[in-house]
Amino acid sequence: MISQSEIILQCFMVNEMAGQFSGQPIFILPEGTLRQTGRDAQLRNIMAAKAVAETVRTTLGPKGMDKMLVDNIGDITITNDGATILKEMEIEHPAAKMMVEVSKTQEDEVGDGTTTAVVFAGELLKKSEELIEQSIHPTMIVRGYRMAKLQALDILNALGQNISINDQMLLEKIAMTAMTGKGSESAKDRLAQVAVEAVRSVASVENGKVVINKEDVKLEKKQGGALDETELIKGIVIDKEVVHPNMPKRVKDAKICLLDCALEIKETETSAEIRITSPDQLQQFVEQESAMLKKMVERVVATGCNAVFCQKGIDDLAQHYLAKKGVLAARRVKKSDMEKLAKATGARIASSIEEISQEDIGYAGLVEEKKIAGEEMVFVRDCKNPKSVSILIRGGTEHVVDEALRAMEDAVYGVISALEMGKFVTGGGSIEAELARRLRKWAESIGGREQLAINAFAEAVEIIPRTLAESTGSDPIDILVSLRSAHEQGKVSYGVDVHNGGICDMAAEGVIEPLKIKTQAIKSAAEAAAMILRIDDIITAKSGGGPGMGGGMPPGGMGGDGGDMD
Repeated sequence: MISQSEIILQCFMVNEMAGQFSGQPIFILPEGTLRQTGRDAQLRNIMAAKAVAETVRTTLGPKGMDKMLVDNIGDITITNDGATILKEMEIEHPAAKMMVEVSKTQEDEVGDGTTTAVVFAGELLKKSEELIEQSIHPTMIVRGYRMAKLQALDILNALGQNISINDQMLLEKIAMTAMTGKGSESAKDRLAQVAVEAVRSVASVENGKVVINKEDVKLEKKQGGALDETELIKGIVIDKEVVHPNMPKRVKDAKICLLDCALEIKETETSAEIRITSPDQLQQFVEQESAMLKKMVERVVATGCNAVFCQKGIDDLAQHYLAKKGVLAARRVKKSDMEKLAKATGARIASSIEEISQEDIGYAGLVEEKKIAGEEMVFVRDCKNPKSVSILIRGGTEHVVDEALRAMEDAVYGVISALEMGKFVTGGGSIEAELARRLRKWAESIGGREQLAINAFAEAVEIIPRTLAESTGSDPIDILVSLRSAHEQGKVSYGVDVHNGGICDMAAEGVIEPLKIKTQAIKSAAEAAAMILRIDDIITAKSGGGPGMGGGMPPGGMGGDGGDMD
C-alpha cells in the first residue's frame, strides 16, 4: 500500500538562474485517495477473486453443499445455486465484483453453469499467481490464456455431439442433470418431462435453426402441495382474480379478447369542469355515463368474446354489464402477461375499443379461476398451438418451492441452450478431464513462456472434476489419477462418480449437459481472468468531501479487501 506521502511526486526542477535544485512537491491526487501498484495490486485482486470462487466452489455438483443467506431484515435463502448466492452477497471489492459479472453473464446467456464459470475463473487466477511468483509477466500469461481459450473452444466443438428437438430422451437427461443436487431430485423425472415439453411447445425452426425465446416459458410458483404436483399449462397462468362475483368462474371454448385500453369513462385531455345545477341534470349525467359504458361493453361483446383480459381498469358498472352478458373478465393484467396471452391464444391486443373486431379474438379450450394456496388465479388452458406456456411449480414450504423454481429454471434454460447450439457433451467432469489432456498435448507444440500459461490453463480446467471428487468424500487425488489414466486410454466420456466414489462412464449414466454451458463458461472466465491480470494500478477515490476533508477508506486496502475477503 502506498500512503498519501508516497503519492507525492518530488519533482526537482533546475533553476536556470541560480543553478540549484528546488524540492517543491507536486500533488497529483487529492488527499484521502489510496493507491495500490504493481504486484501488490495484482495479488490483492487475485486474492479477492479467489475468495469469491472459493465461496461457491463447495456448492458444485450433485453432492454440493448448500449456503444459508440471511439478509439485513432477516429473510433467509437456502440454496446451492451459484448465481443466487452471488446475487444475494453484498460484495464490495471491485475485482470480486468482476467475478459476480462472470456469474451474471453465464446466467443471462445460458441460465445454468454459473458455479462452473466462477470456480474456473478463480482457478485461472490462482494458477496465474503461481506464474507471477516465477517472474512471468502478466502480459505473457494473458496471451497464453487467450491462445488456450481459442484452442479449448475448438476442442469442445469437436467433442460435442448433435442433438435435435426430436431427441426427447436426451433432452430429458439434460434437464435431469441440470436439476440434480438442487433439492428437487425426488421428482426430477416428472419435472424433466414438464421442462422438455414446455420448451418443445414454444420452439420454432427458422432457416434450419431452432429458435426459442426464454420469456415464452413462464415459471409461476405457489407453495402448498407436493413437488410432483408441478404441472405444465398449455397456455398462461395469471395471478389475478375474476373482477365480479356474478361472472362465470369457468368458461369452456373461450373466445378471448385482449384490451390495452380502459373500460372506463376517459377524462378530458384539457382542464374542464361540468356544472350541474339541478337534480334532473345530475340524473341525465349519470344516465349518459351509464349509456357510454354500456355501449363500450356491447362493442366488446359484439366480437363474440366470452373472456376479457384488460391491461388497464374496468369500471364497476362495466363489470356489471359484462357479468350480465356472461363474460369472464380480469383487469390490470401485466403487460408481459398480455403479450404471453397473445402468443398462447392467437389473440391480438386491441388498443382501442372502437377498432376491435372478430379477427382480434383468440381461443383457449378452457379459462377458469382456481384458488391455489389461498389465492385466486386465472388459468388459460388448452390453447390450440400455444407459443407461450406456463409451468406452475408447487412445493411444501416457501424454501422448497423457491429452490424448485431455481431447479426448473436451470432445467428449462439448459434444454433451450442444448437446442439452440444443437450439441451436448458428457458431464461429471469428463469433458474437462479430456479438455485438459488435449490442451497439455497441444502445449508441447507451443514454444516460449506462453506454454507455461497454456499448461496452467489445462490444470485450471481440472478444478471441476477435482471439486466433484472432493464432494464425494473420497480422496480427490486418487480419483483424478484414475480419471487421467482412463482418458489416456481413450475413455473420453469417463467422469467422477459422485454417488459411489471413483469414476464411471457418464454417457452410460445419462449425465449430459449442453455444450453452450462449457463454451460460455470458458469464454467468460478466461476474459475476466485476463482483465484482472492486466490491472497493475488501483486508485481509490476518497469517500466524499472537498480537499482537506480527510476522506477515503480505512487503512488496509479497498472496501471488501483485507479482513472480510481474505
